[in-house]
Amino acid sequence: MHRSFTGGKAAAAGTAALLASLFLAPDAQAAQAGPTNGATDGGTFEFTEYHLDNGLHVILAPDPGSTAVAVNLWYNAGSRHEPPGRSGFAHLFEHLMFQGSENVARGEHFQFVERAGGNLNASITQDRTNYFQTVPPERMNLALWLESDRMRSLSVTEENMAREVDVVIEERRQVVDNSPYGTSNLQAAFYAAYDSASCFAYAHSVIGSVEDLRAAELEDVQRFFDTYYAPNNATLTVVGAFDEAVARELIQEYFGGIPRGTEPAEVMCEEPFSHLPVEMEVFDGNAQLEAVWISYGAVERRHPDAAALNVLAQILGSGESSRLHQRLVRQEQAALQSAALSNLRLGPGLIQLIGIANQGVEAERLLELLDEEVDRIVADGVTDQELERARNQVRAGTILGRQTVMGRAEALQTANHFYGSPQAVHTTVERVEAVTAEDVRRVASTYLTRDNRAVIFTRPGTGQNQEDDR
Repeated sequence: MHRSFTGGKAAAAGTAALLASLFLAPDAQAAQAGPTNGATDGGTFEFTEYHLDNGLHVILAPDPGSTAVAVNLWYNAGSRHEPPGRSGFAHLFEHLMFQGSENVARGEHFQFVERAGGNLNASITQDRTNYFQTVPPERMNLALWLESDRMRSLSVTEENMAREVDVVIEERRQVVDNSPYGTSNLQAAFYAAYDSASCFAYAHSVIGSVEDLRAAELEDVQRFFDTYYAPNNATLTVVGAFDEAVARELIQEYFGGIPRGTEPAEVMCEEPFSHLPVEMEVFDGNAQLEAVWISYGAVERRHPDAAALNVLAQILGSGESSRLHQRLVRQEQAALQSAALSNLRLGPGLIQLIGIANQGVEAERLLELLDEEVDRIVADGVTDQELERARNQVRAGTILGRQTVMGRAEALQTANHFYGSPQAVHTTVERVEAVTAEDVRRVASTYLTRDNRAVIFTRPGTGQNQEDDR
């Protein structure tokens, strides 16, 4: 199957007393929220979990040695939950959640946290949206209250919606339509491998299409919020310098009265890769060099083969000692850059190989070289040295990532969301340590096949082909 399209040319509490206590600015020195080394040498740490009556899942990891508190809220709301014609809704709410609620005016969420000496942000993927803030210990109540207020009473209005639709569309223009390789990487490479008929959940972009965003109706947007931004569809994780009894009391006070929502419908994704193989050309007026992007159909994160696929991607394309860098960049000097990525998800994921050509090199040549390196692993396997390097990378990355309170909060959320329990945080390294060289060879031969992939060729310049706005 062959398709092509053209990228962009250029490139509930609310009394006065409570508000006063929450927003009282602390001393500037006491407001400094720095990193902590509370995680053990193995990157593991203690925590407790429980549920409120309304379904909110709470995970608490107090650490008296910390100098800050991370308040991290994940909603099981990503682009995978959007039905056809509603793409971009999850991304839209990543923005709308800062547009005010019953007791917080538009933009004040940022102001209150920053004035308290904290920092905050949000992010979205296909599988979840997270809202996170790090605050001084004495401002934990502020962060918890702010999150509860918008969960309870977000201001979803025509004005807010129209403004943020414009913001999202402009973001799309900047990072996709007008960015070199934006259409190839952020668009085609992430959805082309999925059959849109059987797995729309992953066959469209997180950022959303302009057409769907422009057609959004307030009633539909409000329904999305009522369904997915409910306590029974969220996990709240608090990590750092706090007393657990105090945290439990505050969480019950702020979140306990928020009504439970209707359980969201199950996400359908059956036979997502049945239409493969696929080839596409993307004409990119912002790109100067040809490139190739390969997306192989793979498994979900909790699948037994996931760890071996992660190791395979590291051996192939992580760092200058990786196989792809050594072959394509150093030896053949055919590529300016190369990489291999393990993009595993709640549902079926991808293994992706990428090459950006040197001047005068065609993308087809990069494809040949990438295929040769995959074939070498299938035929000969990997070395013990390569396997140990991959293990060391995971071990070091895990430990380093958990040195901050927010890093540990994200680790707990990831374990809970993708592996079904926060207890999985303790086995991150173990899963990789158990991978053998034969496991790596086996998954390469099973998943990295010619008939199980989408290949996207990026051509500099413009073309006259059909445009795809997913």
